[in-house]
Amino acid sequence: MGGALRFHNKEVCVMKREILRRIAMVLTLAVAMTLCAGGAAEEALARQPYGVFLGIDNTAMDRLAPYQTVVIDAQYFTAGDIRALHEAGHTVYTYLNVGSLENFRDYYKKWEGICLGEYENWEEECWADVSDAGWQEFMTVTLAGQFVEMDVDGFFVDNCDVYYEYPREEIFEGLTAILRGLMGYGKAVIMNSGDTFADEYYSRYGTIDDVFTGINQETIITSVDYDDDTFGWQTEEDCAYFKDYVERYAALGADIYLLEYATDADVIAEIQSYCGEKGFAYYVAESIELE
Repeated sequence: MGGALRFHNKEVCVMKREILRRIAMVLTLAVAMTLCAGGAAEEALARQPYGVFLGIDNTAMDRLAPYQTVVIDAQYFTAGDIRALHEAGHTVYTYLNVGSLENFRDYYKKWEGICLGEYENWEEECWADVSDAGWQEFMTVTLAGQFVEMDVDGFFVDNCDVYYEYPREEIFEGLTAILRGLMGYGKAVIMNSGDTFADEYYSRYGTIDDVFTGINQETIITSVDYDDDTFGWQTEEDCAYFKDYVERYAALGADIYLLEYATDADVIAEIQSYCGEKGFAYYVAESIELE
């Protein structure tokens, strides 16, 4: 069999050159792929962990590029937009306003009868009666189902402090039904502004695992003056209260996100210091419109 591997010297040289050429091509391709992968990794590492952009639609998707996890209002995006964000390496949560009803939504007229009262500082909203079975189904099946079909990664569930505003048993039970329904999709459920509900639920059941996976808390360190749309420091009392709140639920396994409003460098540095120490994600917005 050895005779079949015998070549003339010229043939050997040609063969060696071809082998070396192919090796060089492979090495060049491998280096290129490594550099591309490295560039993508560097881009991902350079991103901010969290950003909340409820005031934009799919014409401003470039605003999302610097952030790893983004919160958007998926009603103003398409399934193709979500797919593009995933392909770019983003985790995408959609806004879902379960506790109030906004008059600019296309479903407002259908549900305006469940309004409980005016929503201070937000003239276009009213508090929603979450005990209404139809509203519960609309939130958890119709809207949430639509967003799941779009392949969002989770829900940013707003105005869970409806139970703070209306601390009645039927409101507690209604909010519980909505959150449990959302958890049934097996996706992240980030509860915004629901400390009174969270504490009541935990006191009753000794767990939070079936109602939310994380908490977003606004203005722990900062404050908003709605009269002139300016930002400042949160009061010491409220700051201490909300820090205790999120830290308690972090210890129970909840993911914690802070949404703060600031332009002052000292305030931003304080937010970064606190979140860095606790391992919390945060977003510092320059506008209450979250654009």
